[in-house]
Amino acid sequence: MKKKPKRRFLVPAGVCLAVVAAAVYYYFFASMLGGKETKYVYIDSDDTVDSVSVKLSAVSKSNAMTGFKTLVHFSKYADKIRTGRYAVEPGDGAFTVFRHLKNGLQSPVNLVVPSVRTVDRLASELSKRLMVDSADIYNALADEATCKKYGYDTTTIAAMFIPNTYDIYWNVSVDKLLDRMKKECGNFWNKDRMAKAKSLKLSPVEVSTLASIIDEETANNGEKPMVAGMYYNRLMLRDAEYPDGMPLQADPTIKFAWKRFDLKRIYNNLLHVNSPYNTYVNPGLPPGPIRIPSIAGIDAVLNLVRHDYLYMCAKEDFSGTHNFARNYNEHLQNARRYSQALNQRGIK
Repeated sequence: MKKKPKRRFLVPAGVCLAVVAAAVYYYFFASMLGGKETKYVYIDSDDTVDSVSVKLSAVSKSNAMTGFKTLVHFSKYADKIRTGRYAVEPGDGAFTVFRHLKNGLQSPVNLVVPSVRTVDRLASELSKRLMVDSADIYNALADEATCKKYGYDTTTIAAMFIPNTYDIYWNVSVDKLLDRMKKECGNFWNKDRMAKAKSLKLSPVEVSTLASIIDEETANNGEKPMVAGMYYNRLMLRDAEYPDGMPLQADPTIKFAWKRFDLKRIYNNLLHVNSPYNTYVNPGLPPGPIRIPSIAGIDAVLNLVRHDYLYMCAKEDFSGTHNFARNYNEHLQNARRYSQALNQRGIK
């Protein structure tokens, strides 16, 4: 009979424990998200505890935010806010998200290195997916000492970037970004590609430079090995007329020299620009790539088609492909048909 009073307290105690457990779950472990789609919170170097809470509130339910703010209050998170891109996944409660933010357990971004024409455009595109400012990336790529560190100069550094998609942390520094690009470039230039470049008597930078011209000449990947073979024939030609090699006479290099990428036709008066990129005047390859070369362009050079063509001209049907010629007379006929087609369409 004396044990009955103790049993009377067991039920209320159990109820209290259940309420406490439910409250703990509700505020700290219940999913922060209202939906089933993963959300991302970006914490930069200017953020404070308050701004972090504001960013998190945009994707979180109010009860979870109460739990998060409680955890922040009883921690030293405010003393060391870690930058980064943090995933808030369905099922993640305030405790899980807080632990990720506190310990810097961020989620990487899919960084796309694009095949663009200029280094400043590259810097701009990369910065859109990263915390780092585009000016910081550009300044590094325009700095001779920085480029030299990676084995390039300011005219060849574009060859270090291989257009692809890479998992990388959003808050990566410029130095770490360039370190990663150098590593990926080394992985790309494997034994097979290096052996093919050597058989052509070209360095990886020279292959990339030639590939950048080919990428500008045609977007048709199937035709690129054919175009590569034509330019390679010019590059390697040595005779009485061209003791230093036949000039590449690549129109895209003229556009690059003038920085006029919108040009539809290259007239004679444009061919006298005083620039090392003027391949109508200077024999051999230009100093470096005229764009970030595509993988298809690089592999087109390494697997170029062997033929005896020395000239090419865009087809008059505007298909994006070319007519090839072995001699200048044939080329003039092809060029005349293309010029007439341009005139008919009013393209200047």
